[in-house]
Amino acid sequence: MSTTKTQSTIVKIVKKTLPAVVSITMTKNLSSIESIFQLSKQSPANIQKKKSVKVGGGSGFIVSKDGLVLTNRHVMEDEKADYIIVLHNGEKIKPKILGIDPIHDIAILKIDPSASPEHARKNFPFLEMGNSSTLDLGEQVIAIGNALGLFKNTVSLGIVSGLSREIQAQSELSDSASKLRGLIQTDAAINPGNSGGPLIDMSGKVIGINAAMVFGAENIGFALPINNARKALDDLKRHGRIRQPFFGIRYLQINKQLKDQFDLPIDFGALVISEPELPLGKSRAVISGSPAEKAGFKESDIIIEISGQKITSEVSVNDLLADFTVGQKLICKILRQGKERIINIILDEKSL
Repeated sequence: MSTTKTQSTIVKIVKKTLPAVVSITMTKNLSSIESIFQLSKQSPANIQKKKSVKVGGGSGFIVSKDGLVLTNRHVMEDEKADYIIVLHNGEKIKPKILGIDPIHDIAILKIDPSASPEHARKNFPFLEMGNSSTLDLGEQVIAIGNALGLFKNTVSLGIVSGLSREIQAQSELSDSASKLRGLIQTDAAINPGNSGGPLIDMSGKVIGINAAMVFGAENIGFALPINNARKALDDLKRHGRIRQPFFGIRYLQINKQLKDQFDLPIDFGALVISEPELPLGKSRAVISGSPAEKAGFKESDIIIEISGQKITSEVSVNDLLADFTVGQKLICKILRQGKERIINIILDEKSL
């Protein structure tokens, strides 16, 4: 494809997709102290007033004609904040949060068409979702978002630089960190505020949700594969909620140091062990009534593999569970009293 034709295609894709990309602003009621030195009026120095102040935000995109919006969970992480979606035409609508998937960092919101004069009698513009499992290295992609919370409709072009990446992501609003797996790496510019915006392929379909950038590095950004969001949307449609798989054990990730400390036979895997610091009744290594208890797991078991995937100091049980669904059967290889055993477990739904 010639350079001119490629540029023309990109322009067409951007024009078509921009109306479905939204900004998400986060505001909080903060106390402000009015000074007695204000010229407009005299007031005591310590009188406090409440005012709504913008403290953060991100991006999102509409994926259905009736107003379903996808974004990152970390964009919506402050439960005490108020959130407003700003449409492409500038309209502001308060969304309803339908579901949160903390494992895959996805949030699903809903905006009411009746709250928008322009869309009260017609459908919202929306983006079609592609298939993130068919991506190839070097494939050209477009990232759109609200860069730095200031520059609306920022568009950047790049390629798929890597697949199935894993990072430890730090929240922009808190000290919390989470491990994200299976990410799409791209050199398309992703800045703070771009989080939650779409990563689009050259057919104009969304193949990822922009999620993170690496500070101190150039041209390294990450997006969540859109297929994870497909599953979350399907859960919401079928069950009215996003379902999270539940295993039901407490464990420690084994490394060489832990092997020596507990005199274990191996230096990898997950040691099923109780937590003494938890309140009585909540410290059991195998949670009562859980799928793990029903399957026969016991304290001091060492889980070596789950469905053929080895547990190491870098790959935890929780990491592997992110790839499975409620009701799925897992084949677990464990070490119990020096002997290998196989235990089959059927995942239940986690109560959120």
